[in-house]
Amino acid sequence: MDSRRSFLQVAAAAVASLGGVSRLFGTDTPPPVGTRSTRPKPAERSAPAVPRPVITPDVKNLPFTLDNGTKVFQLVAEPVKRKIAPWKTIDCWGFNGSCPGPTIQVNQGDQVRIVVENRLPESFAIHWHGLEIPYAMDGMPYLSQKPIAPGSQLGYEFTVHQNGTFFYHSHSPMQQMMGMIGMFILHPTRAHAPIVDHDFGIVLQEWALLPNNTVPNTANMEWNWLTFNGVCSPMTTPLIVRLGSRVRVRFVNLGMDHHPIHLHGHTFVVTGTEGGRQPETLWGPANTVLVGVAQARDFEFVANNPGEWMLHCHMPHHNMNAMSDLLGDRMMMTADTEDSRALIQMQTLADQVGFQHVHHAPITPDANNVPGFPQDAFMDMGMDEVVAKPENNGLPRNWSAMMMGMMTLVRVLPPDLYELVMKDVKNGYTAPPPPLGGQAHGEHQHGDHDHSAHEHTEHANDEGHRR
Repeated sequence: MDSRRSFLQVAAAAVASLGGVSRLFGTDTPPPVGTRSTRPKPAERSAPAVPRPVITPDVKNLPFTLDNGTKVFQLVAEPVKRKIAPWKTIDCWGFNGSCPGPTIQVNQGDQVRIVVENRLPESFAIHWHGLEIPYAMDGMPYLSQKPIAPGSQLGYEFTVHQNGTFFYHSHSPMQQMMGMIGMFILHPTRAHAPIVDHDFGIVLQEWALLPNNTVPNTANMEWNWLTFNGVCSPMTTPLIVRLGSRVRVRFVNLGMDHHPIHLHGHTFVVTGTEGGRQPETLWGPANTVLVGVAQARDFEFVANNPGEWMLHCHMPHHNMNAMSDLLGDRMMMTADTEDSRALIQMQTLADQVGFQHVHHAPITPDANNVPGFPQDAFMDMGMDEVVAKPENNGLPRNWSAMMMGMMTLVRVLPPDLYELVMKDVKNGYTAPPPPLGGQAHGEHQHGDHDHSAHEHTEHANDEGHRR
């Protein structure tokens, strides 16, 4: 414990001397103690910096082949079954078996050909949102093209001259609300300065699922399921970053609501929109950015504050999934004041899904006599077992209890722990969650490692970070 606290004291001193704001805006400052510098050496500064590929957690990249220098992609529009929560699978529409569709990544200057096949039961057309391309390639039904009939395909070909965060989607409104969107990343010929060490992409979507129905109600105006890259928290895969690194996160939104995206523990600058990179004169410090419908937003920050930080939409109802459809399409209501009944309902879900339910956070003996009770008293629903994955290794027991809806974690790890988690990811090793009360927060389990030699540094507030 003393050694871990000593590490924290050294790291905190290093962070304090870092000059975080100056590095946030790209000025020249040293990295924290114990982290590796990402600044190029003098001999390397004249060489073009290659942009880092974007990682879209829980969504794969679309592969391509080369045809005389042209990058050729095969994109298939089709019905998709998407598991958005451990107990909830929906029937939506997407591309190549994925919703949202797979991420397309190309470079500025590339010649691109995308062959789109329609396996839907109705016609559709695809639009490349924000791309400046020839009129015939724009994807507007009956204007720039005829709709693609079921069983048919159409090739789109153009040269990319922009860079930034873009997306593709069906140009039919109801098909959009069935999930037909995917990220389209246009990398610059030379990486933007300051160079990022991690680059992530997230698609924001909403779903209206009526009771006893797996098909989204695309005409509805209220949404009861909210997803990052097609899944609700705690199924979302955390963003794993190294302490002291520079991080870019990209968001795109094609839904019916705007989303104020908030990052805990850090200050960022918004560096890009759906129109591309913003000039530095428009950068300003923030910790929340509004991602409106049909918009993209990129923000960058220096991960100088170790811990497990939430990244989420701050709309209160988007911090959760509406509690309908929770237990076989029965409704969990805030007016349900019976403690025993609420616990029975939660235990029913735990038994159905296969996780160990933990009693809700403490309440007072006279809670039922207080106007307004309960609100969040019965919302805690830890399900660590059913969402276990390598990226979650080392998180405290019951970490998932208040992770719901449109959110994920940014895990800022010291170099040694970052390497351990990334090795687990590479090897596909998932550490089993410890038994209740059997592991204090801060201890990691990793494959092919001596557990006792690699205790998780208690990044945040030592005692206060425990549940």
